[in-house]
Amino acid sequence: MRAEARAPALRTRLLVAVLGPLLAAAILIGVVGATLITDVVRRTSDRVLGGALGAIAETVQVERGEVTLDLPAAAFGMLENAERDNVYYRIAVGGDLLTGYADLPAPDPAGLAVDVPAYRFARYRGQRIRIAEVRRDLPRINRPVIVQIAETIDNRSALTRRLMIALLIGECVLVGGAALLLRPALGWSLRPLARLRGAIEARDKRARPDFSPLDTGPLPRELRPLAGAFDRLLAQLDTATVGVRRFTADASHQMRTPLSVLKVQVALARRGSGAERHEALDEIADAVTRLERLVTQLLALARAEEAGVSAPLETVDLREVAAAVITRQINQAIEAGIDLTLETDPVETYRVAGHRTLIFEILSNLVDNGIRYNQRGGTVTVSLQTSRGETAIAVIDDGPGIADNQREVAFDRFVRLGAPGSPEGSGLGLAIVRSAVARLNATVGFGAADRGTTIVVRFPGAAAAG
Repeated sequence: MRAEARAPALRTRLLVAVLGPLLAAAILIGVVGATLITDVVRRTSDRVLGGALGAIAETVQVERGEVTLDLPAAAFGMLENAERDNVYYRIAVGGDLLTGYADLPAPDPAGLAVDVPAYRFARYRGQRIRIAEVRRDLPRINRPVIVQIAETIDNRSALTRRLMIALLIGECVLVGGAALLLRPALGWSLRPLARLRGAIEARDKRARPDFSPLDTGPLPRELRPLAGAFDRLLAQLDTATVGVRRFTADASHQMRTPLSVLKVQVALARRGSGAERHEALDEIADAVTRLERLVTQLLALARAEEAGVSAPLETVDLREVAAAVITRQINQAIEAGIDLTLETDPVETYRVAGHRTLIFEILSNLVDNGIRYNQRGGTVTVSLQTSRGETAIAVIDDGPGIADNQREVAFDRFVRLGAPGSPEGSGLGLAIVRSAVARLNATVGFGAADRGTTIVVRFPGAAAAG
C-alpha cells in the first residue's frame, strides 16, 4: 500500500510564504544599503581629502619667476583620524619635484582639468591609498603645477565596516522579530479556520447525523466559500438521506400487505388440495405480480426524485417515444379491451429537450393509468400538440375520471382515487410523473375533458430539428 504524501502544515506554508519574501527583501536591502554605505563613506572622506588638497593648492604662488608654496599645518590636521592613516603629498612643476614624496604615483597632466580636483585609488608602499590631485596653471610658468595629497584608507574601511555591521544587525533584528511575532499572528489569523474545524468535528459527537448548516459565527471572506460549499454538500447529503429513508419507509409500508397475502395464501396452499390449492396459487401469482409492480414503481420514483446534477439534456422525439410506449403496452390494452391510439400531425416535428428515459417513464405511467382505470371497450389516446412555443403530450381516456375536488391530491404519493371495485394500485403512478416532469423543467396538469381524464405534460420551447 503506497503511503499517502504528506503536505506541510498550513501554518508552515504561511510562515514560508511570509518569511521567504521578507528574507529576499532583507537581502536586497542589504545589497542596496552596502552600496549606499560605500558610496557615502567615499564621498565624505573625499570631501575632507579635497579640502586638504585645496588648502595646499592655494599656497602655490609665483615669486620672481619661481614657484613657491607654504605647506599649511591645518591641511594635514584635517586628515588626522583614530586609525592614524598615513598621509603623503607631492607638488611637482612639470616633471620636476618641488616638494614631497617623489615616488608617489604621478598622474598624466594632460588628463587633468585645470583647478578641478580628481580622485583615484592606487597602491603605494604596499598599501592601498586614495589620491586627490589637481592641476594649476600659473602666470609666467609654462609648465603645469601638479598638487597631490594621499592617505591610506584604514579609516574608510573601518567606518564602512561599522556601518555594514550596524545594517546587518538591524536586518537580523527585523527578520528575527518578524519571525517571532508571526507565529502568534498566524495563530490569531487561523482561529476562524480552527472554529470551522471545531464546528465540523462537533457533529461526530451526536447520535444522529446532523445535516443542518454549520454554525461557525462570522467568518473571513476567504473562508465563506468553503463554509458555503460544505453547507451545500450537507444539504445534498440530507436530501439523499431523506430519499433513502423515505424509500425504505415506503417500501416497508407498501410491501406489508402483499407479503401478508403471500404468507396467508402459501399457508392455504399447503393445507388445501385440488381447487383450493389452485385458487391459492392464483392468488399468490397475483400478489407476486402486484409486488413486482410496486417494487418497479418505487424504484422509478426513487430515480425520478434522485438529487444531484442531471445529465445534459438531449433532443428527444416525442413521436418516437410515444410509439415505443404504445408498442410496449398494446398487449395490456388488448387484454383490458381498450383501444390504444396515437394522434399526431404527420408534417409536424415533435422534438423537445429532455431525457428519453424520463419521458418514456412519464408516458408509460400515464398510459398504464388510462388502461387500468378505464372501462372495457374504452379508449386511451396519446395526442401530441405544438402551440405558442411549447410542445405538449396529452393522454386522454374515457374512464370514470377524477372529481375536481380530488385533483389537488391526485399527484401525491400513495393516493388511490379509484372507486370501490376498481383495479388495485400502489398510488405511485402520478407521483412518479410529477417528480420526473419536475426534473425536465416541464409542467403537468389536468386538461379539459367532457368525460374521462385528460392529463397534459407541457415542455417549454422545442428543440431544433435535426
